[in-house]
Amino acid sequence: MPPGASPSPTHSATATATPTPGTTATPVATATPVATATPVASPTATPLAGLNARLHLQSGFYGNTIASTIPLPRQLVALPNGDLLVGSKATRGSYDNSGPCSACSSTVYLIPNAESTLAAGTPVAFATVPDAEAQGIAYSPISNSIYIATTFGVWSVPYHTGDQKASAAPIEIVHVRTGSIAPNSDGDVHSTTSVTVSGSNLFIGVGSSCNRCAETDATRAVVLKTDLSGANMTTVATRIRNAIALATNPTSGNVWVGGAGQDCVVPTIATSCGGQNDAYKTDGHPYEYMDPVTLHGSSTADYGWPNCEEDHTEYVSPAVDCSKTVVPLIESPAYSTIIGAAFYPPGASGSYAFPASYAGGLFMAFHGSWHEGSNGIQVAVPNVVFVPMSGDAPKTAFNWSTPNPTSQWSVFLTSYQDNSTGTRYGQPTGLAVGPQGSLFVADDYAGVVYRLRPGSAPAGAAHVRRVTH
Repeated sequence: MPPGASPSPTHSATATATPTPGTTATPVATATPVATATPVASPTATPLAGLNARLHLQSGFYGNTIASTIPLPRQLVALPNGDLLVGSKATRGSYDNSGPCSACSSTVYLIPNAESTLAAGTPVAFATVPDAEAQGIAYSPISNSIYIATTFGVWSVPYHTGDQKASAAPIEIVHVRTGSIAPNSDGDVHSTTSVTVSGSNLFIGVGSSCNRCAETDATRAVVLKTDLSGANMTTVATRIRNAIALATNPTSGNVWVGGAGQDCVVPTIATSCGGQNDAYKTDGHPYEYMDPVTLHGSSTADYGWPNCEEDHTEYVSPAVDCSKTVVPLIESPAYSTIIGAAFYPPGASGSYAFPASYAGGLFMAFHGSWHEGSNGIQVAVPNVVFVPMSGDAPKTAFNWSTPNPTSQWSVFLTSYQDNSTGTRYGQPTGLAVGPQGSLFVADDYAGVVYRLRPGSAPAGAAHVRRVTH
């Protein structure tokens, strides 16, 4: 779509919301980072089966593939009965980001018995929506509804325990990307929408319409909040380039957001990259991050993009005032692209509960990116990582005096990329913790969903390969 084009929503939605500044969210806890914990050791031993044998999992765990037929699997939701919902970025029909596409559709899938002791069931289509990229997914036990986030909206579907197919057609309850692409867009238009539930509210992450620009659409480059019906929309975070990862802390109810920084920041400010081998690769800024968006009081959290990022750092000339922008609590290297995140419940007691050292911690899925160094190898390596947490604070506070964007977390699932050749074997996306304690990981590059558990693979389990180094 050309810059400046204006979407013309045509969905037959029953409700439309207009964002207003501010939020009514009440913080549940106060983040007080304490630099006391040392992240657990990096993986040493356990490859997964088949193609996944190239991946290495944290020692003391095993895993297997429970789905390989879902196209472009993205965000995940583990349902209380042990089934797993899978959002998908795959879209049938064409669309051009200019507005809702009446001629296209996308589907959310369900994996039955994902928490089974044995193999999970065959994936089935749970619900199809008449819009693109149904990658976002959430569940509310309060409204008994599944929420599906697509390019131009959020849809509600009734859910009853055990449903493997939606009992009614999805209804669009929120419109997003209701205005035009920024008139000075460089063409880096983000098209995905994410959603999570916290109590009686939905939180919705919507990507920007450029790499670096001033948005004119109040529903882009933001995190929005509504009630479970899609009404009473407010803006809880602004100037956040691409808020794909959303995670609700099950203990506090606080919502965490992952933000992707802009490209081509150094050595000079640019509106677009001339090629993959841009100078950003050697500088590594701005860092990407996770931050508790609901812990910033009643005002809208300003993450500063594209003018200010990191620790009030100015990325424009002449300089602007960055003193009031948010300094995120958890940092990761540039281009990490945090697509999925999930807290591990501190009270997990199921058959596959992780060791106590993981209780309350945060898993993040680094998708990596396309940016290459001069050797032609991508500089951002895909990984699933783990952050030890104390409530809503990382146990290792980030030290801005000697910044190290790898200091707060350890690698949990790795070897997605061969760093000698640049060959990739996968890119993690959605994460979810099942009711029995399993960690589920989606991968939209390999087109699979993994199930990870502590201990050793069951004897005679043909679908799991155990390897000891």
